[in-house]
Parts: sequence; structure tokens; C-alpha cells
Amino acid sequence: MRIDVITLFPEFIDSCAGIGVVGRAQERGLLEVKTCNPRDFATDNHRTVDSRPFGGGPGMLMTIGPLRDALQNVHAAAAQSAKVIYLSPQGTRLTQEKIVELAHQERLILLCGRYEGVDERVLENLVDEEISIGDYVLSGGELAAAVVIDAIGRLQDGALNDAQSAEQDSFSGGLLDCPHYTRPVSDDLGAVPEVLMSGDHAMIRRWRRKQALGRTWLRRPDLLARVELDAEARTLLEEFRHEHRAAKNQQGGVR
Repeated sequence: MRIDVITLFPEFIDSCAGIGVVGRAQERGLLEVKTCNPRDFATDNHRTVDSRPFGGGPGMLMTIGPLRDALQNVHAAAAQSAKVIYLSPQGTRLTQEKIVELAHQERLILLCGRYEGVDERVLENLVDEEISIGDYVLSGGELAAAVVIDAIGRLQDGALNDAQSAEQDSFSGGLLDCPHYTRPVSDDLGAVPEVLMSGDHAMIRRWRRKQALGRTWLRRPDLLARVELDAEARTLLEEFRHEHRAAKNQQGGVR
């Protein structure tokens, strides 16, 4: 898969894409991340890419010319067609489901805005989709692009040393992930649940599913409302709720 990023700060993207899972995916030839700077397509001596907005108001807007030329250059760099995504707080909220969809594309182009954004005509005519990573405003789209690249990169076949890691991630089945523990078995901060050391894989699977259901119920009930629960899941969730209430009551009695 190839991802091209149009950005005024290519060094930031190159740095983020060169480490960790994404860096390993590139080393293994599973993913290719390229950058393109709109300033390289500016036509004046100052390499200007922004201008004042018509109608007045604060800030500057990225202009059409350098962005259009950068997009044309990137489109021509590979044989496959590519969807153009603009990272924007006004876009559709990014979800794991969307990441899975994007991870199956052969090519993507991520457009990073700066200043007050980009000329609306670029969005209307040259962008296929706008995506937001949350309801807040950043100084530019680079951090959001890095998030998208990381989430996509780890889903490329062979990027993770253990393929089951992605299958067990939060949101993969519509639920949050269960708790995880490692050595030592006992510590001042607590002990590892005995079921995880039992060697009984059926019981471990059941415990993990119950914890995932319960954690989602506690922290993200909106997610749980969208998941169709089978009979086992309903039983496990009711067990978790009962255990949670009992633990809260016991804590209240101690106080």
C-alpha cells in the first residue's frame, strides 16, 4: 500500500512514519509513505502558499495553485488511482471500521491543511472525503495524518509480529479490549487474576470476553448499544454487572 501526504512539514511525517510498527511495515515492503510539499509548486520567490480570505477575518488560507499542482504531481507518481482525504475537524469521525476500509486501498492521498484551512474550491473539486480524528482543533493536519497512517499501517498483513494482536484490539469486535497482565504475578499494586494462570483456555477466553463486555458497558455504553449480543454475551455481561455492584457495595461497607 502507498500513502502520499501533502504537507508543509514533510519532515514531521517522515519521522512519524519511520518508527515503530509503521517503520517496520515500510522496511518489510508492506507500506510506502511518501510526502509532497506544496511550497515546491509555489511560483514566487517567497514560495508563498497562503493568502488572506475574501470577506475579511483572521488568519490565512492555503491557496488553490500549489495544492492543485501538488495533487496532480502525486496522482501522476503511481499507476493506481488514489482517494484524496482532507484531515479536518469538520470531517466524518474516524473509527476503526473506517480504518479497516482504508487499509484495503492500494493508494491514499492525505491532504494536511494549515493556517485557517484551505480554499473551499479545493475541497469541493479535488478532495473525495474529509475525516476528523476528534472534536477539537489542531494547528494542522499532520498529527491527524500520522494517526491515520499508524492505524492503517498496523493492519497491513505482516506488519505486526503477532497477527492476533490486531484482531484483539479495542473496537475490532465493536467492544473495548479486556485488561492485560504480565510479570510479576504479585506486586504491591495487586496480583494477576488466577484464571489467567490456570492454563484453562476456555475459561480464559470466557473471562476475557466478560471483561471486554463489562469494560465497554462501564466506559463506552454507546458502543455496546450498537453491538448485537448473543446469549453467552448477555449472560457474561449480567455476571459482570452483578460482580461490579457487589464490589461497589463491599467498598461502601469498608468505608
